[in-house]
Amino acid sequence: MSMNNVFNIAASALTAQSMRLNAVASNLANADSAHASTGEGYKAKQVVFQAVAMGKATPWAQGVRMKEVVEDQRPFRLVYDPKHPLADPKGYVGYPNVDPVEEMVNMISASRSYQTNAEVMATTKGLLQRTLSIAQT
Repeated sequence: MSMNNVFNIAASALTAQSMRLNAVASNLANADSAHASTGEGYKAKQVVFQAVAMGKATPWAQGVRMKEVVEDQRPFRLVYDPKHPLADPKGYVGYPNVDPVEEMVNMISASRSYQTNAEVMATTKGLLQRTLSIAQT
């Protein structure tokens, strides 16, 4: 495998996990944003990835890219709070379908994957530098 392929694959993974972290941050930022229970409020977003070939010469080298961002179809969370200004006639206020625990797990998973791919790039760079130093002696 070409070292260039290693960098391309790791870079595609870094970009994908960065997008995943952005979606998690958006979900967590909007987790407690109230809205009228009858209206449309914020829905949790999930990033869907797709494997892609990194080149015609090496179809076995697979990278990753974002295919789409989808909205979570779970129902909104309704909280009984009749004094809230956005409460419906029955006293319920709608909140996004964001599960903070699930989002924290996604954040940890994405950040570890990001860190691993950054380490792959650093290791590959180190190997290339050692190879060049051997060639110079």
